[in-house]
Amino acid sequence: MLKIGITCYPTLGGSGVVATELGKLLAERGHQVHFITHGMPFRLGKYQKNIFYHEVEVNDYYVFKYPPFNLALASKLAQVAKIQQLDILHVHYAFPHAVSAYLAKQIAADTRLKVVTTLHGTDITVLGQDPTLIDIIRFAINESDMVTAVSQSLIDDTRRTLQIERSIELAHNFVDERIYFPREVSALRAEFAQPHEKVLMHISNFRPVKRVSDVVDLFTLVRRQMPAKLLFVGEGPELPKIMARVREAGLAECVYFLGKQDEVAELISIADLLLLPSEKESFGLAALEAMACGVPVLASNTGGIPELIEHEVSGLMAPVGEISTMARLALSLLSDEQRLADMRQAAIARARARFSADAIVRRYEQLYEQVLKIEDQS
Repeated sequence: MLKIGITCYPTLGGSGVVATELGKLLAERGHQVHFITHGMPFRLGKYQKNIFYHEVEVNDYYVFKYPPFNLALASKLAQVAKIQQLDILHVHYAFPHAVSAYLAKQIAADTRLKVVTTLHGTDITVLGQDPTLIDIIRFAINESDMVTAVSQSLIDDTRRTLQIERSIELAHNFVDERIYFPREVSALRAEFAQPHEKVLMHISNFRPVKRVSDVVDLFTLVRRQMPAKLLFVGEGPELPKIMARVREAGLAECVYFLGKQDEVAELISIADLLLLPSEKESFGLAALEAMACGVPVLASNTGGIPELIEHEVSGLMAPVGEISTMARLALSLLSDEQRLADMRQAAIARARARFSADAIVRRYEQLYEQVLKIEDQS
């Protein structure tokens, strides 16, 4: 049994989801898991054996112009590491979490604490390109005892963006097939669409990088050729603009905005096709969750998506921004019931074979053991 501390962003977002699900599965396997975050991770849910939560509180002393969260986090990480005698501190997202973890390790120098940093995407592709942050992010990555990334594409981006030469281990995101699986949802589906209509879906945090306006344009082209409905799941800065665009396009009666949904497996299952036309996806967790539910994905051929989807087998891909190509691919698939059924099965098979929770969690356990053995040998 290992004692593992996990730090992540506790709100919506792929990194927080993966970190929380990883912790829950590690606890099921007998490890003691301590979540150290500024808020309760939204997927942590009810009490579970071997899981503990430690809240990071920031001092609001009046002389501070900005609350010193990074230092408060470092202090809390060190405190928990010493009191609980943590073996591993697994931080998700390079900045600020890996920076705080480095400081915590120095404070808890009398422990065996090892820092594992997992890179998830925008911590490299966005923050890593900020000239005011690039040096400290590079430092935190190089000073971590082990670094992992959720796709080979992200590993390549990290090396190119930050000139990182150290080893970075590949550990893909995963899906728990006990939660994400095909299910009978005809009653739920009937609330949104008639039997002869196809259901398209988009799930995201509605940031510009997701190119949600492309979803509206793509659906407009599909709708001209076949009866269809579009479901949006999530919230974010682009949402008001997208809602206005839907109204202007005269699509309000066939588009549903379902807002933030903590549990999406049942909703995903009503879709015939998930749309993910992003500018960049370091992995594409929503795509994997859809595949596991038997829903093919039409996505941009970018970032880690080609590691997830086999084009024309378990999903469809097109170049970023090529709406007409995406519409043609969607119409071709949705108008062929046998091909759609075959792709559903192929998507399920790939999700289970390559990205199962059991296999990826075992991978992390091996990496933890590896970094601790390196310490023992030294």
